[in-house]
Amino acid sequence: MDTKHRILDEALTLFSEKGYANVYVNDIAERVGIKAPSLYKHYKNKQAIFDAIIDEMNNRFMEQAGALNINGMDPTKDADIYKNMNEESMIELGKNLFLYYLHDDYTKRFRKMLTIEQFHDKELANVYQQQYYEMPLSYQSMLLGLMVAQGVLSTDNVPIMTLHFYAPIYLLLTVCDREPGREEEALKTLEEHLRQFDKLYGRTIE
Repeated sequence: MDTKHRILDEALTLFSEKGYANVYVNDIAERVGIKAPSLYKHYKNKQAIFDAIIDEMNNRFMEQAGALNINGMDPTKDADIYKNMNEESMIELGKNLFLYYLHDDYTKRFRKMLTIEQFHDKELANVYQQQYYEMPLSYQSMLLGLMVAQGVLSTDNVPIMTLHFYAPIYLLLTVCDREPGREEEALKTLEEHLRQFDKLYGRTIE
């Protein structure tokens, strides 16, 4: 791992352990084993490090999405994939995405940091809101809305259908964050949730 990525890795560890506000550039430099002036050659300040962590996390997700043969960011492209996917394949994909979010080191530490810091820092509370509410609901609402338009799903209220889909998944993720031993139980519940969702909204494959 090069110095630039080591800075991100150590900074994220410190943020998740001590909280964003309690970590200073000197702390990060010391953890990496360099002096602060050397760190500034890579990132101009702590905010730049934080922004780079988000970029790195998003890049890791895009790699995972590609490995699962979905786009992950463009619902218009993913709608065409999902509309031809049978229930078993959809459940397998759902489990793989759930396990990625649960176990990917960057994603896990970032989520831990924001879960704690949202109560202490207004800006980080906004980041939490965007990462775990606004962005996923926006993507999934558009995706599910397209599937309704294509006749794959049926509802007269896409926003509520989106909440029905997303809220249990995020709840199960937070349960596993607190109690890792419940992962197997969560995966079983996730599968039951996805099957029930199909029944509720009449998912059909032409």
